[in-house]
Amino acid sequence: MSIVEQSRHDDVLVLTINNPPVNAFSPGVPEGLKAGLDAAAADNTVRAVVIIGGGRTFIAGADIRTFNLPREQAPDLRGTIEKLDAFPKPTVAAIHGTALGGGLELALACAYRVAVPAAQLGLPEVKLGVLPGAGGTQRLPRVVGARKALDMMLSGTPIGAAEGAQLGLIDRLVDGPLLEGAVTFAREVAGTRPLPRISDRSVTDGSPEVFTAARQAIQKTHRGQLSPALIIDLAEMAATAPFQDGWTAEATKFMQAKDSPQSRGLRHIFFAERESAKIAGLSRDTPTTEIRSAGIIGAGTMGGGIAMNFLNVGIPVTIVETAQDALDRGLAVIRRNYENSAKKGRMSMEDVETRMGLLTPTLDMHDLRDADIIIEAVFENMDVKKDIFTRLDAIAKDGAILASNTSTLDVNEIASVTGRPESVIGLHFFSPANVMKLLEIVRAAKTSDTVLATSMALARRIRKVGVVVGVCDGFVGNRMVHRYGDEARRIVEEGARPEDVDAAMNALGLPMGPFQMSDMAGLDIGYAIRQHQAKVRGQPQPDGWLDRIVQAGRKGQKTNGGIYDYDENRRPRPNADMQRLIETYRAEKGITPREITQDEITRRLTASLVNEGAKILEEGIAQRAGDIDVIYIYGYGFPAYHGGPMQYASEQGLPSVVADLERYGQTPAPLLKRLADEGLTFADYDARRLQA
Repeated sequence: MSIVEQSRHDDVLVLTINNPPVNAFSPGVPEGLKAGLDAAAADNTVRAVVIIGGGRTFIAGADIRTFNLPREQAPDLRGTIEKLDAFPKPTVAAIHGTALGGGLELALACAYRVAVPAAQLGLPEVKLGVLPGAGGTQRLPRVVGARKALDMMLSGTPIGAAEGAQLGLIDRLVDGPLLEGAVTFAREVAGTRPLPRISDRSVTDGSPEVFTAARQAIQKTHRGQLSPALIIDLAEMAATAPFQDGWTAEATKFMQAKDSPQSRGLRHIFFAERESAKIAGLSRDTPTTEIRSAGIIGAGTMGGGIAMNFLNVGIPVTIVETAQDALDRGLAVIRRNYENSAKKGRMSMEDVETRMGLLTPTLDMHDLRDADIIIEAVFENMDVKKDIFTRLDAIAKDGAILASNTSTLDVNEIASVTGRPESVIGLHFFSPANVMKLLEIVRAAKTSDTVLATSMALARRIRKVGVVVGVCDGFVGNRMVHRYGDEARRIVEEGARPEDVDAAMNALGLPMGPFQMSDMAGLDIGYAIRQHQAKVRGQPQPDGWLDRIVQAGRKGQKTNGGIYDYDENRRPRPNADMQRLIETYRAEKGITPREITQDEITRRLTASLVNEGAKILEEGIAQRAGDIDVIYIYGYGFPAYHGGPMQYASEQGLPSVVADLERYGQTPAPLLKRLADEGLTFADYDARRLQA
């Protein structure tokens, strides 16, 4: 079977794209389509052409792996579309599954489009830091109007075929067999002349105010990103300039976006997320356990949020607390969260009751005896957790997965109090657990392959991005963030204000800087961790300026005051008393404050993250640098367009990161130093390990 198969249906030539799994526009597809069009043009008995996807979809977009090819080797999507636009006979795109990116652009170049009602249509290029580069920015506004086109291109979110039909994007919805309906439609329009070319249309609602509003909006929704601004510029050209001018400009701006660090970062994370699902030493046929019910210990913020993930996908949950008032509060928070979603139109009140109906509250841990998985979500204290797992070992059924939501503690030590350490795993959810996509899956020394494979499958089922990590203090994410926090505190000791440090990271694109994040999480949590670490290491109890803020009773947002004060909308405001506390601390320690630039703050904090990440990699706590990037994007808000901290460092140049570490008194990790000396990146390191 050829990549593009030609078949005759009397006077209609059908071109079927067979490029599984998603018919991406990769090499061979443009050649096949052009050959089919040439055949149709040369045959007077062919009155129309239908283009359809074989298998489960139309064309799901360009092949991202070809983005790095030289232009002359890349698939000729633009040339194919030019040929379609000029084709003298009616062409019909027959759409099922998805028509995304280049797939929708190809469909827009056809004279007509038909689709099954379940089809999805979209231009998601912005999610990869690029823009529709084959006429999408020029044709889509001419069909659906400037406002809707901007919404589709800037969000990257597809629309359904029914909405597409209402907008004029789809000419007919086909309820029966798609090919049969498309051929019938092609015959109906076979004699139509002139052909309805989208490139000949003008843009509706293309007033200057539309584009001004869009530029203002992306300052919040896409702050600091290149491709959204270019998309708006091109959509405005569609409204104000001849088609050919916009078509030419689009090619130039596409290359500008594609060759940017932002696009490289987004493409890196696209592939890194897919790679993170692959676990070294775990075969694809590893058996998994079916999770039909779950138990949660703790109905607080974390426990309730974790429970919602299971309830959302129809898995019954038994939730345990030690006191009725705590249990009642937890249930009330879960219900309130669901009701708030219903008020916003995200679900119905019937959905709320369905989810709450799957939740069984109890004060008796023995009620967990039939659960397939039990997740402990109590206070971060080793003695408490070991007591719970000792009791669970006597209660849980054979084969049940026993999981801890610990964010820092040793899962091996927790497992050691059970007679089934192979059943124990860490499942570190991020707060708020019902919102955050990341799930660190902590593989302990004796965790079985079945438990690990089941946990990964469960992550997908509850719509999380699961990343496997090893056991160490803080695993990957929190181990790195602790070092990041240490450096942030040191920068303040040396002279910066907390708000200066946060502003530097906000400017880099993080929604919260280190101190904003600490106040939100609760300063008492970091304080307890520092105390625990000092105790384990046999060191004196910490006495930093941040510890003194906690000792003053300020724990962050939960007490309406921590490093910052907070108003009723939780907006932070600097506190003069806290600044004086910092100044007093410096004076006691004999520190003369100095001016610290935003550039220095950014360099020091990112270098600290990367340096700890390099240590984690060399220790085997993370399988890949890309896994670390996935963790930091989905768990800590590192901007996806930077690709994560490890990719960001590679873009800056690892020798530059090493120089920053040495300049500001840190020792570069051996792996980081080696890669820098060899002129390699973390992507090179991942590729080398993959080959090994």
